[in-house]
Amino acid sequence: MKINTAEFIISNSDVTKCPLERLPEYAFIGRSNVGKSSLINMLTNHKNLAKTSGKPGKTQLINHFKINANWFLVDLPGYGYARVSKKTKQVFQEFITDYFESREQLVCAFVLIDIRLEAQKIDLEFIEYLGETEIPFSIIFTKADKISKTKIDSHIAAYKKQLHANNWEEIPPYFVTSATEGTGKDAVLDYIESINETIFKDMNTF
Repeated sequence: MKINTAEFIISNSDVTKCPLERLPEYAFIGRSNVGKSSLINMLTNHKNLAKTSGKPGKTQLINHFKINANWFLVDLPGYGYARVSKKTKQVFQEFITDYFESREQLVCAFVLIDIRLEAQKIDLEFIEYLGETEIPFSIIFTKADKISKTKIDSHIAAYKKQLHANNWEEIPPYFVTSATEGTGKDAVLDYIESINETIFKDMNTF
């Protein structure tokens, strides 16, 4: 897939105020400081489409970006550590949950995981939540340029082991990426395109 246009549409904390258009949505979410904004900018060929920051917890709203005029990329607040109050974190969790459980346009969530780290409990718990609520998702391992290929393979194997231990028959589709080097860009976009092609063959889906 080639991205020709990427347009910011709206930010809000109320799912009922999300765009009414019946276009497929792909939500990006991960632990704070996972490199989500950098990845989104890399995928869309825009340096500043998503705001990057050295401070975790920068994204605090549901952000909709219309891509190629026929699908939405949705940038969600990070879960886990963020320099915000407990009350604010609770608000985050409420509208993130509302989005995942009520947004009919959502066709796939991308869970971003820092490949440099060994399997993190908070990531595994969020994956379990998506599985329990039957929300289609894939995993994007970020920051692949920061460690060796051997460690990448080792950390992915560890996630597979953890998921199998939690009664997953197989690991969801996953991608290894680097926003710095552009690694994984084509694979992620081609995956989105393949889903869109299936959806648009049957416009009654939306």
